[in-house]
Amino acid sequence: MSRLEDLIKKYCHDGVEYKKLSDIAIYSKERINAANINENTYVGVDNLLQNKQGKASSNYVPIEGNLTKFNVGDILIGNIRPYLKKIWLSDIVGGTNGDVLVIHIISTNILSKYLYYVLSSDNFFIYDMQNAKGAKMPRGNKDAIMKYIIPVPPLEIQSEIVKILDNFTELTAELTAELTARQKQYEYYRDMLLSFDVRRGTNVVKLRTLNDIAEIYDGTHQTPQYTEYGVPFISVENINNIYGSQKYISEDAFNKYKIKPQIDDVFMTRIGTIGKCAIMTENKNLAYYVSLALIRVNKEIILPRYLKHFIESTTGSKELYKRTLHHAVPIKINKEDIGKISVYVPPLDVQERIVNVLDNFEAICSDLKIGLPAEIDARQKQYEYYRDLLLNFNSYSQIVNVERERERERERECRK
Repeated sequence: MSRLEDLIKKYCHDGVEYKKLSDIAIYSKERINAANINENTYVGVDNLLQNKQGKASSNYVPIEGNLTKFNVGDILIGNIRPYLKKIWLSDIVGGTNGDVLVIHIISTNILSKYLYYVLSSDNFFIYDMQNAKGAKMPRGNKDAIMKYIIPVPPLEIQSEIVKILDNFTELTAELTAELTARQKQYEYYRDMLLSFDVRRGTNVVKLRTLNDIAEIYDGTHQTPQYTEYGVPFISVENINNIYGSQKYISEDAFNKYKIKPQIDDVFMTRIGTIGKCAIMTENKNLAYYVSLALIRVNKEIILPRYLKHFIESTTGSKELYKRTLHHAVPIKINKEDIGKISVYVPPLDVQERIVNVLDNFEAICSDLKIGLPAEIDARQKQYEYYRDLLLNFNSYSQIVNVERERERERERECRK
């Protein structure tokens, strides 16, 4: 029998207590002056990582005014679309803005790491989304979020669940670190291959504005009326898998789109996340939101995949950065300014050779069907599966089955 089974039998013979989030936590009311924070201690929706226990350094830091203060152990959640599924358990003291909710625990009967895992579950985000409100940029309903029901077992059980889930996240972190090293290697070669010195007088590589070699459009500015089925609707959150959206609009609504995506069109994120690209490779209808720009290149001048690699390179990122509205919330680049970026355009045969090298390298770093990405994806799904079962106390037998399956898995690992 596992330790978790023992603990549940010892402490939960009468079941598990459930409480509203408002019974155990509040929204932080503390304030901190912007003068006391920096790029490492400021959290905005632009640097709050999605479903990760961590954050990135911010590209934008307020220089004045008061911000919401967060402390070690506070849980930060993005509160504006498309950041409603971003969450972070703070390990520092810092400040954030109104687009991020700071949840501060007031009960001594719950561990911050345990609550973080509960609020990381799909059940919470489904609930959160259902209570979203607003127009162009919907926000979570703060009152409704505080009514979310939390299972609160004894601290001993919370601690054991945290220990189990930490093991999964630590293994994923190790694999992710190795993948990060490979991605940096890919980025090094990409930037080297896409760096051209046109000052030497060569006529081989041309410096062209994107307006000269492509047409640029953006998606609908209206939040659509979703349907159960129909044409998939994508936004910035779908950029890594444009064919995987679970949101749909009607055929009639899609027929009103003046510009419909075609094979070889390039989607580029332009709100919140800037400069991440995906290419239309299938002859399917896709509806798209204003957070995405659609770039239709002149293929007699530039290859779509070359443009994707260029935009995502350091050179392309710098071009976009110069025209990004960093003080907008969320940050964005206007459609008209995308066309002003400068692009190095070598002959098509040179582009083809560069693309072949970078495509192969990129696949190793990002293809979910092969190598490290596939293993990380499998581990993440495994973690989510165990997390959701471990946090479901409605059925004691489910907890027992989870633990016994983990024991069998450990035995299989030992035999390898």
